[in-house]
Amino acid sequence: MPIRPILRFPDPLLRQKAGSVSDFGPGLAALAADLTETMIEAGGVGITAPHVGVMQRLVVLKLGDAPVEVFVNPDITWTSDDVVTRDEGSVSMPGVVDAVTRPARIRLTWADLSGAPHEGEAEGWRATCLLHEVDQLDGIFWLQRLSRLRRDKVVRRYEKIRRLGGGA
Repeated sequence: MPIRPILRFPDPLLRQKAGSVSDFGPGLAALAADLTETMIEAGGVGITAPHVGVMQRLVVLKLGDAPVEVFVNPDITWTSDDVVTRDEGSVSMPGVVDAVTRPARIRLTWADLSGAPHEGEAEGWRATCLLHEVDQLDGIFWLQRLSRLRRDKVVRRYEKIRRLGGGA
């Protein structure tokens, strides 16, 4: 389970839509294991295959003490009208966060690593994380959810961190 290099903002692959997974063979499980190790090493709570340059619809989440969750071809099927605002960031842009407003509850469908279909609901932090990662699969980098002014401030902070040797 090697740790893979994470693409860094502003890599153009971070703004490309990922393709659906069709091969549920051993390579998919190996990729999910690599993503898990990469995410943990980076100190993240979620990661997608596009974060490591693999343009497939695969998400790994690890929220607190909960077990690792893997979502293949996730699709958000419903979002609540009520919203919540939380700080978000990205393993592709370490060292910066900003407040993003998203629906508080969602319903989604996905497959597991064997290809078996699932559907479920999420709320709170888990819903925020799933919406954030599914956005990434759709080629929507989290900065695009910010106003232009806030986005520019975050980018300037990130560029300063990189100049000073952080955010590798």
